[in-house]
This record gives sequence, structure tokens and C-alpha cells, in this order.
Amino acid sequence: MIRLFHISDLHFGLEDRHALDWFTACIAEDRPDAVMITGDLTMRARSREFAAACAWIEGLNVPVTVEVGNHDLSYFNPIERFLWPYRRIKRIKKLLERKLELEGVAIVPLKTTARAQWRLDWSKGWVTQPALDKCLGAIDALPPDKLVLVTAHHPLVEAGRHGRSLTRGGRSALTELAVRNVGAVLSGHVHDAFDLEEPTAAGPIRMIGAGTLSQRVRSTPPSFNDLRILGRHIHVQVRNLANIPTRDMQIDDVPPDALPPRSPEHPIAPIAAVPSTDPPVH
Repeated sequence: MIRLFHISDLHFGLEDRHALDWFTACIAEDRPDAVMITGDLTMRARSREFAAACAWIEGLNVPVTVEVGNHDLSYFNPIERFLWPYRRIKRIKKLLERKLELEGVAIVPLKTTARAQWRLDWSKGWVTQPALDKCLGAIDALPPDKLVLVTAHHPLVEAGRHGRSLTRGGRSALTELAVRNVGAVLSGHVHDAFDLEEPTAAGPIRMIGAGTLSQRVRSTPPSFNDLRILGRHIHVQVRNLANIPTRDMQIDDVPPDALPPRSPEHPIAPIAAVPSTDPPVH
């Protein structure tokens, strides 16, 4: 059995230190085979935020792959954003968009974060053709019996079905991944966990989202996904902290249609949420 921890949206600068310490304790106790981080390491891509995030990630002492989120591109330095977007994160450069191969399982990255787009809101996802080609090429090079998990920051499709297309190119990318019988697409961005099966022209494909380990909670406490894989079966358990000390940092800047579909045609699959019973970690 392969065991993976999936976390997202750490938002150093507004990190939840108790949640991070709790997750580190879970790593030490459970020793997963790898950790997948699906973006937004920082709040404003500041050097001090990246330094703290990189130090924390380096201390996990397990194999890690990291996606870059929209919050990880410079807000205040447009020259750096366009020419050297990852300069402040070079300390963990080898972990960025890193393909991991485990026994029977491969984790392949798909970049959804763009330096600029032909729309005003650059925080939204965009699967460019070069990014998709790179991901598909990595999948096609794997042995056919490998279970493939694809990691991305943004969910590839959303609840909005009226032309908003929060992740551009996401629908066609999801279809290409379904053609290749990808086991699941893992993402973050919306700060709430989900587990659903999305129909495509090539058949259904599973989408799994992780919550946040920051203070910027939305409707659920800080959490992470605990994946246990046996063959092609993926069991997902959401593990969350039992209590939130304050609602002051609840976010309202994620649009409602960034959440997975909740209509009868596209229901959210049941997902187990397990409040932590661990003693406080200091």
C-alpha cells in the first residue's frame, strides 16, 4: 500500500502555526511515502514568506513535490514576475513541478498558474498548451501499469457552467487526462476539501481537492488529505483540526463557482472528515 499526504494553500505570511505543527507531527507518526503540495506556499510572494515556507518544507523529511500557486508569483515587482518568477523560491527549486515515481504510482505535475493572461484576474487558472504537452509527455513515458496522479494548483473545472471558465483550458486538459486513464487530478486553491467524479468526453475522471493549513479558512477547519492506494483503488480521508480559534480570517475572495459542482448531475462524492484528537502541538 502507498500512503500519500496532500496539502495545499499554506499561505506563509498568514500561516496557521498550530495546523503546520500538527501536520508535521502527523508526518513523524505516520511516515507517508510522499507529500504533495498543490500551491500557494505564500500570501504575497515576499522573500521572508518564501524563506519560512522553504524551511518548513525542507523539515518534512519525506519526498515532496510542489506546485506553484497564483499567490506565489510576485505581486509588487512586475519585472521579477515576468523574467524571474521563481527566483525567491529557488531554495527548493528541485522540488518544483517534480515528478515522483513510487511503487506502482507516479505523481505528474500540471502547471495551471500563469504570469499573465488576457483577462483582468490573473489569479485564475490557465492550462497552456506547452504545460499540457509537458504533462502528457511525462504520462506517456510511464509504464502502462502505473497509477498516475496529476497535481495542479487550480481545479480544472468548476461549478460555473455559463462561460466563465475560471480555469482556461481545464476542460480539454481533463479530457486528455481521462484518455490516459489518470487515477485522479489533485488540486487546491479553494481552501475546502472535495472528492468528485467529473464526466468528460473520454469518460469520468476523479478530482480531489485539499483544504488549507493557513488562517484563511473558508467553510471548514484547516485540513489535509490522507490518501491510501492499493492497486488502482484510492481511499481519501480528510483529516482536520477539531476547532478553529477565530473566524476573523475566513476568506470571501474565492468565487462560489470555484467550488466543485453540487448539482444532482454532478454530485460531490462522500468524503470522510476526521477531526484531530491529537493533543496540542507546541
